[in-house]
Amino acid sequence: MKKGDIFEGKVIRTEFPNKGIIDIEGQKVIVKNALEGQVVRFSINKKRRDKVEGRLLEVIEPSPLEQPAACKHFGICGGCRYQNLSYEQQLDLKKRQVEELIEKNGLSFDIENIYGSPITEGYRNKMEFTFGDEEKDGPLALGMHKKNSFYDIVTLDDCRIVDPDFNVLLQAILKYFKEKGETYFHKIRHEGFLRHLVMRRSVKTGDILINLVTTTQSQLDESEFVNMILAQKIDGKVVGILHTLNDNLADVVQSDETKTLYGQDYFYEYLYNMRFKISPFSFFQTNTLGAEVLYDKVREYVGETKDKLIYDLYSGTGTIAQMLAPVASKVVGVEIVEEAVEAAKKNAVDNHLDNCEFIAGDVLKVVDNLTKKPDILVLDPPRDGIHPKALTKIINFNVDEMVYVSCKPTSLMRDLLVFREAGYEVKRCCLVDMFPGTVHVETVVLLSQQKPDDTIEIDLDLDELDVTSAELKATYQEIKDYVLKEFGLKVSSLYISQVKRKCGIEVGENYNLPKSENARVPQCPKEKEEAIKAALKYFAMI
Repeated sequence: MKKGDIFEGKVIRTEFPNKGIIDIEGQKVIVKNALEGQVVRFSINKKRRDKVEGRLLEVIEPSPLEQPAACKHFGICGGCRYQNLSYEQQLDLKKRQVEELIEKNGLSFDIENIYGSPITEGYRNKMEFTFGDEEKDGPLALGMHKKNSFYDIVTLDDCRIVDPDFNVLLQAILKYFKEKGETYFHKIRHEGFLRHLVMRRSVKTGDILINLVTTTQSQLDESEFVNMILAQKIDGKVVGILHTLNDNLADVVQSDETKTLYGQDYFYEYLYNMRFKISPFSFFQTNTLGAEVLYDKVREYVGETKDKLIYDLYSGTGTIAQMLAPVASKVVGVEIVEEAVEAAKKNAVDNHLDNCEFIAGDVLKVVDNLTKKPDILVLDPPRDGIHPKALTKIINFNVDEMVYVSCKPTSLMRDLLVFREAGYEVKRCCLVDMFPGTVHVETVVLLSQQKPDDTIEIDLDLDELDVTSAELKATYQEIKDYVLKEFGLKVSSLYISQVKRKCGIEVGENYNLPKSENARVPQCPKEKEEAIKAALKYFAMI
């Protein structure tokens, strides 16, 4: 097997976030965007000692799980990957993927449940669209990146995860600039005018904010642009039209200068009878109704807040902080985006909360100045998780419990391993699907510090204990360490228990058995089975 080789194979499972796993002559190959049950053709594009990756070329046979996708752009657009699954199957897949990550990282805790979004279409309250072309030197396009492409853009006219008003406005704006003959910003030549179109909408009021992002390489006829937008027939109401100038070479939405062309540069969203001011660049959960489900679980995991000091790190516009504030002694939010902090302060005033303090700055630096020990810590970091140095400082607060909200399970697992080394264990965990049709899922965990006095006393009659029992001769971790050292293989507790059973060693009636009859349980590969047996012999267990 070498780079460039083409193979066909059946996807045996899909790992987070969208990695199809195929076995080719005993070699594990990762093919992104391949769904379990599909028979696919792929080419090898990366080969290392411990990893082989392939690029999907063709789906030869669909998966039995698949159904027709509602969106006509599905398969071309890179925005959604799971629209060809029923929503129930999407939830099952996401839950199983996170469970596999827990096992893979050597952690041991159960997921209580996965909670679905109240709506599965039109749920996004914010969308960043990109100007470009669908093929080299083709006509102007406006929409999402094509799947697996950094340059090509798919023009969307019926995106199913946004409100229909967004589709109407997108088409009108694209038509306007096509007629004007305007060019998009070319990422290689660094030439062109049009960059992004950002739209935000209040689910509760229907108010819409439109932000056109361009370079300074051309001029916008501001009044004509505004009149064109206001002439569109939509169900909601455009309350603000903005123009952001951005000459930075990076392909991100940022502002050198932002002008308000019409109306206002904000709107209000409502959660829990509280009002939140949403500005162009402030963070707010992109699924408003899903956010209510998420924050319900956060409140449940946080528990009693009466007269307690709470630190909400990575607080955004202060949604969680203000949700917890009414009976708390004080809530301190820390957020690096200054605009979001200013919005949080204004939101707290509007919601008549005088016990909230919001600090603008990097959590890594700000926590040094938070000298008072909190009663509760809430963590809601960006996708990459918590900076390792900030993680150490957070642990040094030495709180009994904390709630961690994560939008990327792999980052969460990495951080949980650090927390475990510091004496924390996961007490509760659940998932909330904020992004139907996509590979993403939110995880909420309650971490509890395990102290030396967290023990129980038991009476044990040594005469009843068979100290020659095989299961006492080596722990699961000792077996894992031996297999890794001698064979260079990583094995899971699940695989060890399977091999033990085959060898007639008792492992407990329910240990590592599937939670339901229909659950798919990965079986130990032959190579790893032989390595585990060698370890069992080494420890004189067989």
